[in-house]
Amino acid sequence: MNPILRLVNRNLTIALNPGFLIWQVIFPLIYIFVAGFAYTSLIDVVPFENRELNYPAYLSTGMIGFNIMNSTLISGIIIWNDRRHGMFEQILSGPFTRAHYILSNVVTIGIVGLVSATLIAFIAYPVFSESSEFSLITIPIIIFASVTGSLLFGSIASIISTRLRSSEGFNVIINTVFLFFAFVSTAFYPASGTPEPLASAFYLNPLTYLVDVIRAGVFGSFSNFVLLEMLILIVLASGLFVVATKLLTKLDF
Repeated sequence: MNPILRLVNRNLTIALNPGFLIWQVIFPLIYIFVAGFAYTSLIDVVPFENRELNYPAYLSTGMIGFNIMNSTLISGIIIWNDRRHGMFEQILSGPFTRAHYILSNVVTIGIVGLVSATLIAFIAYPVFSESSEFSLITIPIIIFASVTGSLLFGSIASIISTRLRSSEGFNVIINTVFLFFAFVSTAFYPASGTPEPLASAFYLNPLTYLVDVIRAGVFGSFSNFVLLEMLILIVLASGLFVVATKLLTKLDF
């Protein structure tokens, strides 16, 4: 078997445990079917591009992007655990190189991101189906968002895992960073009407671009701004991947 595929199989075996899978399903379900419908008493409609959405539809599509981001935490966790338990040295003692290790992590987060997006889209479909406007480019757009989002946030998780040595520091930093991404974004609420400087902070957050692109694909609301967001995602994902790769290549495990 190809060395990269062997490492991908190993990563998926480690990552896709029952606890992780349950968390990936239960957490979004609580937000979509509890918070989403509970908040309809406070939030009537939410603006998105040139249309208005009911809040459950808006939130459920935001949770697709949120789950893509959340699932990429496994990249940092795998690298961190390999450093902590001396697994990297054991891997390199076999027929594997650093390049195999890095590429296997990229493939792993890509697979997990696609699976997470598909899973939440399938679960949430009854919620946003009435507002959706699918077209020939809907699926390619969601795949694009899944791949670029997984690469972007997986690279961030990898960078954090290479810079920290204590388990306490790793857990505090990675959870703080991803909480910022989650709640200072348009995943849960729109930027319009949000007071400054919070509204501006939304657009310093790549998750905002990710969920906006997903919503554009689901609701058929494309604009020049959405195309700009797609370009920003490509640039950020590519840049962060290069940084993460260089750090992993030079890392002394």
